[in-house]
Amino acid sequence: MKLGLVSAILDGWNFEEMIDTVSEMGFACVEVACWPQGKAERRYAGVSHIDVSEMTDEKAAYILDYCKQKNVEISALAFYPNTMDGNLKKRQENIAHLKKVIEASARLGVNMVTTFIGRDSEKSVEENIELFREIWPPIIACAEERKVKIAIENCPMLFGRDQWPGGQNLMTTPVIWRKLFGIIDSEYFGLNYDPSHFIWQQMDYIKPLYEFKNKIFHVHYKDIKLYRDRLEECGVMAYPLDYMSPKLPGFGDVNWGYYVSALTDIGYEGYTCIEVEDKAFEGSRERVLDSIRLSKRYLEQFVI
Repeated sequence: MKLGLVSAILDGWNFEEMIDTVSEMGFACVEVACWPQGKAERRYAGVSHIDVSEMTDEKAAYILDYCKQKNVEISALAFYPNTMDGNLKKRQENIAHLKKVIEASARLGVNMVTTFIGRDSEKSVEENIELFREIWPPIIACAEERKVKIAIENCPMLFGRDQWPGGQNLMTTPVIWRKLFGIIDSEYFGLNYDPSHFIWQQMDYIKPLYEFKNKIFHVHYKDIKLYRDRLEECGVMAYPLDYMSPKLPGFGDVNWGYYVSALTDIGYEGYTCIEVEDKAFEGSRERVLDSIRLSKRYLEQFVI
C-alpha cells in the first residue's frame, strides 16, 4: 500500500506548493482536488490544485514532470459534487465538470477519479436509485471509454441542516452498493472506501471490505469520534454533527490496526490517502501542517 494525502486540506497552496509539501513530508502519493474555479459551496470543497478545464498535452506533461521530480504519484483526481442535485442547473454543471475530470485523469495517465454518486435529498432511496439508473450509465460509459476507474466514496454527505433530510450521496451502505453495482456492472465502477462514515452510522466497517474487495479502488484514512453522551440526549434522528465529529486518524473511534489488517487480508495494495477534516487543527497554516504530520506519524505504525 502507498500512503498519501487528500490535497483538499491544503487550500490556499498552489499546485507546486502542494506537491512540494506532500513530497517534503515523505508521502508516496496525493489525491488531487480538482473543483471548478470559483466559490466553494461547503468546507473542503472548491479547492482546485489542477484546473482540468484547461488541460492540454503540454500542461499534462508539466504536471507529470513536476510530480516525477518530487517523487510523488497522483493517486486520483478528486471532485465530489452532487451529480443528482434536485436543482437541474447545478446537476448538469456538476456532471459536465466531472466528465472533464475524467478526461483529464485519462490524459495524465492517472486513470482514477474519486467522487460521489450524489442524491436528490428531497427524494426517497428508491426514487434516487431510479435517478441513478438514468444519470450514471453515461458517466461510467465516458470513464470506460477512457479506461478511467470511478471510485465512489461512501460518505452520506449528511452533517447538518444544509444536507437535511436525505443527504447528498446515495452510495452509503452495503445494501445500496449491491443495488447500484447490479445496475452498472462495470470494472470501472467501484469504491473509495472510508471507514469513518460507518462509525457514526453505527455499522461494521470491517466486514464489507471482504465482500466488496474487488470493488475497492482507493482508500481514505479519516477518523470519527462518536459522543455517546450527546447521542443519548439527541438520538440518531438529530443532525449527525450534533453527536459526532471528524477527527485525525487515531483521535477517533476507528480501530486502525483492525482496518489495515483487513486491507492486507483482502490483498489491497493500492493507494491509501489521509483525509484531514479536524476543526481542532484549522486555526492556521502551521496547524494544518501539524495535523498532517500527526496523522502520518500515527498511520506509519500500520502502513509503510
